[in-house]
Amino acid sequence: MKREQGFTLIELLVVVAIIGILAAIAIPQFSAYRERAFDARAKADLVNVATAEEAYFVDNEVYKTCANAAACVTALPGFTAASAGVTMAVSYNSTSSFFTATATHPSGTSTTYTWNSANGGLQ
Repeated sequence: MKREQGFTLIELLVVVAIIGILAAIAIPQFSAYRERAFDARAKADLVNVATAEEAYFVDNEVYKTCANAAACVTALPGFTAASAGVTMAVSYNSTSSFFTATATHPSGTSTTYTWNSANGGLQ
């Protein structure tokens, strides 16, 4: 009597189906993790630019306005660079002496995060 070794077609199909189900569950979760990571980059850059604005204010008693991240790097000595893909802008309200900064990442959840120094930080 000769014994054949290997898997039957049914066993292989069951394993492939299980792997497919696991992949169908994992891929959307991975995508959500990526979006949250991009949003975290935007928030972290917003906190960094706010810290640099406050440091600049201590020395000069005025806030700076920046149209984009590159302008903030030039204008604010404590802000070295924004994360790749993060778009931001900082505006200064000279009448009330506060600044507002916004940041977003196009690969994130499309949420624009706002920092308002008059209202106590991240909004």
